[in-house]
Amino acid sequence: MPIPFVREIEFEYGRVDRVSPLIRRVIANNPGPFTYTGTGVFIVGQGEVAVIDPGPDLAEHFEALKAALAGEKITHILVTHGHSDHSPLAGPLAEWAGCRTYARDAGIHTAKDELGSADDLRFMPDVKLKDGDTVSGPGWTLEAIFTPGHTANHTCFALREENACFTGDHIMGWSTTVVSPPDGDMGDYMDSLEKIRVRGFETLWPTHGEAVRGKEFVNTFITEYAAHRRAREAAIIEQLARGRTNIPEMVSEMYADVDKRLHPAAAMSVLGHMIDLVRRGVARTPDSAPTTRSVFELA
Repeated sequence: MPIPFVREIEFEYGRVDRVSPLIRRVIANNPGPFTYTGTGVFIVGQGEVAVIDPGPDLAEHFEALKAALAGEKITHILVTHGHSDHSPLAGPLAEWAGCRTYARDAGIHTAKDELGSADDLRFMPDVKLKDGDTVSGPGWTLEAIFTPGHTANHTCFALREENACFTGDHIMGWSTTVVSPPDGDMGDYMDSLEKIRVRGFETLWPTHGEAVRGKEFVNTFITEYAAHRRAREAAIIEQLARGRTNIPEMVSEMYADVDKRLHPAAAMSVLGHMIDLVRRGVARTPDSAPTTRSVFELA
């Protein structure tokens, strides 16, 4: 079955909305083909709070967050990964609030400008988290779950009190996720999907778009997310069997019904699949460091 995307979302830019007993959200005005309606910044707790993925360093967005947090103390700023739509405001917000930033690390540099999601090369967390580390405040506990795939350092955060997970770009309700080598890794991504699925979360809160709600629906959603990737892999193998040896030709056929603005991202995801297929001995290429311009064939 197709992925049961959740694409309806009610919001106003800069407005703070309570979306659960412990969670508020402010959406930045940076919509686009990869950010959907924009970056959703989550505020966890009341009084002493954590902020997850502060988003882009836009003056009006910064002021909206200051207004939303007036009279409260930010104790932790958590970042799922260092992309330009997630982490640039982390440093300025931490300086304003007098707190520290937390993330896995800064990841691996990879050219994403053509994808509309450039690396934030300035970001480095004050505190480097390990898988399973927790931070907490009055009435809330957040657990770091290392989920490499979209990027090498991607981390989701579980909110234990609501059995919810902030999934960053690992799982998005409105779209599939780009896995762009060399920072992204398709084998790691598939393993990380299963890592989140088996936790049995009640709600997934992606940084872009609306939540995926209900334990059974979350399980179905992640299962179909993974099935979609396996179907893409099968289609790539079919393309190779038909003699198509380069990624641009594959993308033009496999993604013929997809907005052409997304074709560069699709090419990077196909490359991610291809590198995984080469690593598993299913395909081969003469290039030691394959790119979207490499030639491939079935092994």
